[in-house]
Amino acid sequence: MHAMQYEITLPADYDMGVVHHRVATRGHLLDDFAGLGLKAYLVRERSAGAPVNQYAPFYLWTAPEGMNAFLWGPGFQGIVDDFGRPEVRHWAGAAYGEGPAAGAVPRYAVRRRERIGEDERPADAVGRAVEAHGRLLREDGLVAAAVAVDPRHWELLAFALWAGPAPEGAGDVFRVLHLSQPGRAALRRGRHWD
Repeated sequence: MHAMQYEITLPADYDMGVVHHRVATRGHLLDDFAGLGLKAYLVRERSAGAPVNQYAPFYLWTAPEGMNAFLWGPGFQGIVDDFGRPEVRHWAGAAYGEGPAAGAVPRYAVRRRERIGEDERPADAVGRAVEAHGRLLREDGLVAAAVAVDPRHWELLAFALWAGPAPEGAGDVFRVLHLSQPGRAALRRGRHWD
């Protein structure tokens, strides 16, 4: 599994209806994209109390070939044409699981990024994050969650989809406008290094 996200931060007075319309009319185009586990079409909006207006889709890929086909194909080129070329972050998958609300439509997502300290063993940091992930999977309202690692910057990523309001203080909160999930069933459950 590979996690991927790019963020397009928009002006404070930007009409976020443009993004809503884009997702409503184009979001379905990835509903059967080969190699895609899931794509959450995420937004943050100042009008709803967020610090910024932002379109920040999040992807879990079942295979790197799917990620590459998207990045080098017309889907991502549409983003580049409309908004410019964003920095694309990606992380190696460490764990994935589904929660008690796995069958529900997610309404919110929470993303938390955390640097692994210089004096902390990477294996210990990842193990700690995966243990927390295991506890999270039992939380009411949780649809699905993933943990991933960027070994270039030694950054941990925790991502969770929620059927209802996201827990307070858990990280950056986004609204989910649409979820494409053609390969969700193929995302490997549990720890990804056994």
